[in-house]
Amino acid sequence: MAITSMAGFITALDNLIVTTALPSIREDLGGGLEDLEWTVSAYTLTFAVLLMFGASLGDRFGRRRLFAIGLAIFTASSAAAALAPGMSELIAARAAQGVGAAIVTPLTLTLLSAAVPVERRGAALGVWGAASGIAVAMGPLIGGALAEHLSWQWIFWVNVPLGLALIPLALLRLDESHGPNPSLDLVGTVLASGGLFGIVYSLIRGNADGWTSTTVLGGFLAGTALLVGFVFYELRAQHPMLPMRLFRNRSFSAINAASLLMLLGMFGAIFLLSQYLQTVGGYSPMEAGVRMLPWTAMPMIAGPLAGALSDRIGGAPVVTVGMALNAVGLGLWALTVEPQVSYTALLPALIVCGIGMGMFFAPSANLVMSTVRPQEQGIASGANNAIREVGGAIGVASLAAVFSAQGGYGSASLFVDGLIPALWVGAGAVALAAALALLMPRRRKADGPAPALSGGTPASAPAL
Repeated sequence: MAITSMAGFITALDNLIVTTALPSIREDLGGGLEDLEWTVSAYTLTFAVLLMFGASLGDRFGRRRLFAIGLAIFTASSAAAALAPGMSELIAARAAQGVGAAIVTPLTLTLLSAAVPVERRGAALGVWGAASGIAVAMGPLIGGALAEHLSWQWIFWVNVPLGLALIPLALLRLDESHGPNPSLDLVGTVLASGGLFGIVYSLIRGNADGWTSTTVLGGFLAGTALLVGFVFYELRAQHPMLPMRLFRNRSFSAINAASLLMLLGMFGAIFLLSQYLQTVGGYSPMEAGVRMLPWTAMPMIAGPLAGALSDRIGGAPVVTVGMALNAVGLGLWALTVEPQVSYTALLPALIVCGIGMGMFFAPSANLVMSTVRPQEQGIASGANNAIREVGGAIGVASLAAVFSAQGGYGSASLFVDGLIPALWVGAGAVALAAALALLMPRRRKADGPAPALSGGTPASAPAL
């Protein structure tokens, strides 16, 4: 439990630890908004598209062995990121981190489930989920503290001693196991990776190259074609990475579409918030991290309450209200933000967004798990987490594209000019997610998630 929880902690931490260090990275290494986008998206995108493939690798070649290999990749790429002399090298290292995290994260669940007796598994998975939740909540604060008191490189160095300690412990203390499905969906992985890369690349390059340029239009067309090819291939594959039959269930399709839009709006907004607090608000990296806590840490308080409420009235109403609150929070932020606005004026919007996030994660996990058969819960959970990560990567690219089209870093006023329309786009995406949640059938009581014994990650884990 200690080994897998710590591994889950460091991989979850790297989703948001970089956000409060972005201004420091830009000041030190140079680069523009596009480079900062790739610093975040290179990790989330590789993490998303390789998540289920990483679980399959463990099933085929041994979970303990691949767990140690994934930790080695994550640790080495963290050191490479800390030593990066320029933005290109940093982005490449972040992509490699995502590869390591995609192998490690799903295997933490399967290794822990196999090691703990059934009667104690719920408590063990609760500790595992709490570790990931703390990493998400504290990521901006830890990143800000390290960037301010040491240097931005330490947001990556911090992973190295932890990884070096975990690798021998994993090899010595964990039992080897293999999964029931040793097949690898290489074609599906390549199609999904190429398609998502084409779309994210075009979103990031749109303002710089022109939205009608050959590179941008070609990226959109190629990415869309590859994703369509992915769907058709998965429909016919004997052992698909993502079984398309799951999407025949209206609830499964609705909650996954809503999850993508939810993370699109929220992750893109968090990407801009951390920079706003430092660039316009004048706060230090650590001060910015502290001021983000009403948003990022609130789910730890609201989440358990929302989970208990969903057991009584069903998950769909709770998820719908949670996403509606997120849309309202982003709208409040857009209406309030100004170059000279005080932090206290922004605080209500941050709290509303935090409560909304807490109402989304746990009940949406129950909804995902209750829409599939018990033997499919592992792959359904992994699919939902991958879709959330994809939403986060697209959200950073989309909202940053709106921001750079309307504003920039030249002055506080220019930053706010770009931030406001980006927030409205994020609010619209989350509002659409709430509307999609209305398509889910209402149940009196949502089924709780069962532990997945092979492949995927638990849908109860925070996606960010």
